[in-house]
Amino acid sequence: MAISTFPGVYIQEVPSSVRTITGVPTAIAAVVGRTLLGPVNEPIIINNFGQFEREFGGLVVDSSVGYAVKDFFSNGGGEAVVVRLYRSPSTATGVATITFGSTVLKLKASSPGTWVSALKVTPSLETPSVRAQIAEALGLPATTASANSIFNLKIEYGTGIVENIQNLTLIESPRRYDKVLAQESRYVRALAPPATGDNTDATLLIAGSPPAPLVPVFAGALASDPLQRSDYAGSIAAKTGVPALEKTDLFNILCIPPDVRGIDGWTPTDPLVYSDSLDYARTRRAMLVIDPPKASTTQSPGDQVLAFLASLNLSGDRTQNAVAYFPRVLEADPLRSNTVDGFAVCGVVAGVMAQTDANRGVWKAPAGIDAGMSGITGLEVNLTDADNGRINPVGVNALRSFPIIGNVVWGARTLRGADELGDQYKYLPVRRVALFIEESLFRGTKFAVFEPNDEPLWAQLRLNIGAFMNNLFRQGAFQGQTPRDAYFVKCDKETTTQNDINLGVVNILVGFAPLKPAEFVVIKIQQIAGQL
Repeated sequence: MAISTFPGVYIQEVPSSVRTITGVPTAIAAVVGRTLLGPVNEPIIINNFGQFEREFGGLVVDSSVGYAVKDFFSNGGGEAVVVRLYRSPSTATGVATITFGSTVLKLKASSPGTWVSALKVTPSLETPSVRAQIAEALGLPATTASANSIFNLKIEYGTGIVENIQNLTLIESPRRYDKVLAQESRYVRALAPPATGDNTDATLLIAGSPPAPLVPVFAGALASDPLQRSDYAGSIAAKTGVPALEKTDLFNILCIPPDVRGIDGWTPTDPLVYSDSLDYARTRRAMLVIDPPKASTTQSPGDQVLAFLASLNLSGDRTQNAVAYFPRVLEADPLRSNTVDGFAVCGVVAGVMAQTDANRGVWKAPAGIDAGMSGITGLEVNLTDADNGRINPVGVNALRSFPIIGNVVWGARTLRGADELGDQYKYLPVRRVALFIEESLFRGTKFAVFEPNDEPLWAQLRLNIGAFMNNLFRQGAFQGQTPRDAYFVKCDKETTTQNDINLGVVNILVGFAPLKPAEFVVIKIQQIAGQL
């Protein structure tokens, strides 16, 4: 501010160089696949299973997405992102639509699927005097009321779910039916906008005097065909398939549960789908949870796991962002009279990760006697120590059942965790901490873009990133007794040369000493000689 000419005290507010970097959430699970209803290729944030039932229709006997979401919340999950995929059947003749007699009003279901067969719509009219009042309130011609172009819609889905959409119009107004249905109805949309915006002669024909209720039933409801690789791969440009998650801000765990349920149980997800999805998960700094196939009665668990890894055909550094578990879990299926069946583990494991993060932090391995699995009746195979000893060294985590302890997650390695690889991201918590820091700093340092690239900016970056890392150190996220031993932040003329400055680049070097899980606890016992 400018200094005035009179003597006195002047206050000026000077911008601070402190910009707090906040850690991002670490256990938001994204679940992709077929559901009963819901918008297609649109990620929806779900905070509990009741909300999933409202948005996507709940459990479906031939889709494992609902079971995975239920397992996630049963095991401590707090937030999930669900993406519904739908493959149009070869016999489809178009969208499920309905027309009220000879009227211009044409409606369609908000999304495809067999759920549409339980959808009913009942139009109704107010008395002429009430319609005249509504027309006046909406600023419409008086002829609108007499032409029956103001109406109500009662929308029913199943039993107990009713939407009453009031004061709709067929002509241009604040309550034009196609716009209002898109905003207020979960189940019904206009097939097309009105032919002309000012068509005052458009009339909704409702028979009867007084109008008898007309309850047409939507036709053309068809279930999705089994999903194929192309449905999952989708398009990043169009934001379809797994890349539909581009429409959501953040997720940390990607689950693609099996799509097809056969006579012998769930058919494993196509390895090529996992391969495509792993590439995408890596770009989003997320972990992909890979579900095991149905346990075999003719092979040992070790041989099954080796064959399973060979079928995945996943290799290279990208497998640092993938984690696999064995065997499947057993659950009582409420849609089949509580018959026990084998289910994918991705929802259970994602829930355990979320609960561990909330209780201990992302640096704690989601495994051990505290990593119990809820909502299951057992495991398809009860692994022995010898079985565990064969699958752990190749980077596959065991699910174990112990007396008293119960069913627990008993492994914390990534698919890059085979002993012979010696990878720096061998352990799941180490990789997840790195992803957490990367995402947090990616979001928290955007203030530096277009700032003058010199020592004042470098000092500001060191200050704010250092404060963020020190906070993690104080929570016990790193090794070391002092901050100097636990992490470092370097941003100066050594990391950013004059050539970098000329190119508009500022380089920040951040290092940390991760905590690694104690997989093997060694107890040495020795006898001492007593008095001879």
